[in-house]
Amino acid sequence: MKNKIVLFDLDGTLIDSTQAICESFYKAFKTFKKDIPNEESIKKLIGYTLEDIFIALGIEEKECPQYVMAYKEHYRQICNEKTILLKNAKESILKAYEFAYLGIVTTKTGLYSKDLLQHFNVLQYFHCVIGRENVTKPKPDKEPILKALEILPKDIPNSHIFMIGDTPLDILAAKEAHIQSFGVLSGYATLEMLQRYTDKIARDSLEAISIIQSI
Repeated sequence: MKNKIVLFDLDGTLIDSTQAICESFYKAFKTFKKDIPNEESIKKLIGYTLEDIFIALGIEEKECPQYVMAYKEHYRQICNEKTILLKNAKESILKAYEFAYLGIVTTKTGLYSKDLLQHFNVLQYFHCVIGRENVTKPKPDKEPILKALEILPKDIPNSHIFMIGDTPLDILAAKEAHIQSFGVLSGYATLEMLQRYTDKIARDSLEAISIIQSI
């Protein structure tokens, strides 16, 4: 019997699409003949919206839409080929599915997220996928989590609803939505960074799920 809800972030929590993301940013900058940022500066920003990342990398807000379009055109072509499931990710999904209703809450485009999950043959385990186009305010706002909870069963108390993610954005969104959270070290934030926001930290999603199951 399912008695919990588990919401997963995607990049850095269940999948590693660093190569596809960086290559798509390079393509966008090259398209408009701008100096290409280095990989580390991009990786530090993964988890934010594409618009926010481009602005942080020096693109003016009014120019962002064309950069985002160039990014997406390239990403669409390479995302399946250049993305992998993180170690233990599929095991964590299968284990969580035994006792919880599952959802994805990501700043990635929901359409591409579903395609990737289908590619890895795990889409069927999720009751909802909430992406950037499904909300007005992305994480760290609570809106994406609340949107997911509108779709999921209503009889689960907040003490049994968990958000698992690899950045402070996930932790902050969970706090705003008054649900539980786990930070994982499989992605883009360091232990020290996550410790500023939570004391519930696991090596990866499987360890987080094992702890959640026992609660």
